[in-house]
Amino acid sequence: MSSTVKTAPGQAEAARNGRAVRAVRTAGGLSVRLDVRTLVVAVLLAAVALFASVLLIGTGDFPMSPADVLATLTGSGTTAQEFIVNDLRLPRVLVGLLVGAAFGVAGAVFQAVSRNPLGSPDVLGFSQGSTVGALLVIVFFQGGTFAVAAGSVVGGIVTGLAIFLLAWKGGIHGYRFVLVGIGAAAMLYAMVLYLMTKANIVEATQAVTWMTGTLSGRDWDQVRPLAVACAVLIPLALLYGRPLRMLEMGDDAAYALGVRVTRVRVVLLTAAVLLVAAATAAAGPIAFLALTAPQLARRLTRSPGPNLLPAALMGAALLVTADWLSQQVFGADQLPVGVLTGVLGGGYLLWLLASERKAGRI
Repeated sequence: MSSTVKTAPGQAEAARNGRAVRAVRTAGGLSVRLDVRTLVVAVLLAAVALFASVLLIGTGDFPMSPADVLATLTGSGTTAQEFIVNDLRLPRVLVGLLVGAAFGVAGAVFQAVSRNPLGSPDVLGFSQGSTVGALLVIVFFQGGTFAVAAGSVVGGIVTGLAIFLLAWKGGIHGYRFVLVGIGAAAMLYAMVLYLMTKANIVEATQAVTWMTGTLSGRDWDQVRPLAVACAVLIPLALLYGRPLRMLEMGDDAAYALGVRVTRVRVVLLTAAVLLVAAATAAAGPIAFLALTAPQLARRLTRSPGPNLLPAALMGAALLVTADWLSQQVFGADQLPVGVLTGVLGGGYLLWLLASERKAGRI
């Protein structure tokens, strides 16, 4: 199938912004907008995520070189290496990649819909809702890993429905959605504190470990449902990437361009809530990942719009790299990855607030 490459109408403006944008048109009439810088950034982020994954697989009480890791993954390792890689470490890395991608896409959707760089599951209450669901199972039912994960998913979904209903008034609008989410987050955090006071020492220890966010002990039972969720929901979000970009221009402009605003918001927010719930169920509420990944991706691509694919790759790269750093600096499983992302993400949040204030936007 032959194709031609034409300069996109906005190429001159893109060039002034340091980006090359082209439209690739096939013989069948299909036209695809190609942002060269965004494509390069996405490829580099994917390479960083894969490289960090190989390093993470080789890290632990039984260290392995990257060459040994790759040989084992291709079926050329010893029996001991195959057990360590395939049964113990590969699930952990896959959970890290999938959780990072899920939080990255969800954060990009929330920030685009709310039209606010601070819009993220951490700020809007969705992570807290999943945490409450998990704590209810831990404290009152002494549930195991699967039950806690199910409670987290249910808590996230119920929280999402409640916030949608409270924020709905002829549709979901960004400003009202953010205010309702912040109020819900405060109430749910108070519920988390109350549940902690009802837990005994064993339940409190389990709850704190889960609330911190960790990839330690992840196995194939966490990988499979999370992979299914990401395989369905991330492509769905990418499919709505263009109308989501138009929503950032405002409802009136989006309506004029033929976007079904309410439908797009509902579909994307539902996908984002389910991604947050599934990721939180698998690894706990990893702090600030959904906030920082989309912002860092946008700063690298210098491209307007939600940048969903770069945000997903940035989230995956950030999480596996942070997990590898925590093991290198503090030792294997001595520091949950959620602590490190919380410290780094909190610093980024302070910098973001200072930048927004300096620019006069807050």
